[in-house]
Amino acid sequence: MRVAFKMMAASAVLALMSGAAPSNAWAQKLSDQLTWTAYDVGSGGYNQAVAIGNALKNKMNVTLRVLPGKNDVSRTVPLREGKVPFSANGVGGTYMAQEAVYEFGAKDWGPQPVRSLLLNNSDALLTVVAAKDTGVKTMADLKGKRVAWVIGAPSLNQNITALLAYANLTWNDVQRVEFGGFGQAMTGIINNQVDAAFASTISGQAYQIASSPRGIVYPTVPHNDAEGWKRLKAKAPFYVPFYGAEGPEMSATNRVEGATYPYPVLMTYANVDAGQVYAMTKAMVELYAEYKDAAPGNVGWDLKRQVFDWVVPVHEGAVKYFKEIGVWKPEYDKNNAALIDRQKTMADAWTAYTKSAPADEAAFAKGWMKARADALAAKKLDVFLTEW
Repeated sequence: MRVAFKMMAASAVLALMSGAAPSNAWAQKLSDQLTWTAYDVGSGGYNQAVAIGNALKNKMNVTLRVLPGKNDVSRTVPLREGKVPFSANGVGGTYMAQEAVYEFGAKDWGPQPVRSLLLNNSDALLTVVAAKDTGVKTMADLKGKRVAWVIGAPSLNQNITALLAYANLTWNDVQRVEFGGFGQAMTGIINNQVDAAFASTISGQAYQIASSPRGIVYPTVPHNDAEGWKRLKAKAPFYVPFYGAEGPEMSATNRVEGATYPYPVLMTYANVDAGQVYAMTKAMVELYAEYKDAAPGNVGWDLKRQVFDWVVPVHEGAVKYFKEIGVWKPEYDKNNAALIDRQKTMADAWTAYTKSAPADEAAFAKGWMKARADALAAKKLDVFLTEW
């Protein structure tokens, strides 16, 4: 496996192992009724959230309601409005929301003060899946094929954009087919409405495609193509090379050379109570043994697989817990502060821009693209995207 997940200090792991069951002292900080948003029913994130909910109910008598959303925007709206504290979100509702790009660059959005609690780094891939009957084997083979575009899901669409760029392709080189949600796009492959879509290889829909007459295949992303990876990471800096081993027709002895990133991301907003975030983080870590085998990909929540210096800042409540158990290093504080400063830079640019921004939506978006890029460049920060 090409990704070297940061291993925790032995003393911290032993401390956790000896921690036994969660105590009422912190369990009480989680309300009896808790709600997360997640992707559609049947998605990897939804299935994992349900499994975690069962552990919460069995061990802490906390009822977790999982509110499915068909795209990044619908999963993130309840958090922005303060109706839901947490989400098993994707890179769209976290990184794209932080960056205020695509749908999150519209007038009613702007840079979002998102924070992470834990990242799921499983053995699955987040990649383009295709029908086997298309003959597709590599990303380059997608040229001319029908590829799904999910309305309101910038992470799915940008990820495909990046993976196409790896093969030196753009959306102009494929047939773009629009769908209203992730589930519809995946069903579209089974129904022969489209040839490829973006998904987690452990989603329920991936297994459905694999068992359908069309079958499933994962276009490869060879790790030795330096120029291809340069093009990919210019569009999606959160991607890493990875050998997928979990999903239909994959295993530890039949890995797929591909690309991926953490999914789901258990995330929240900066203004959510630190005590509640602390309690949620602690529950996730200390109940891990109760849910790790209950859904595909749950192994990715293991504390030993956590990456604390990813592209989204960690919430102060989670940081407090990680410091207590000895897994948070001083250098993570520096990275976290830099990420928070990046968010502030974009938020300040948004405030200044919207004071006299044009009313027309297209003109607004174009103006924001420039204002955002100028603000980041002025502080010598990576721009990531200049247009979308």
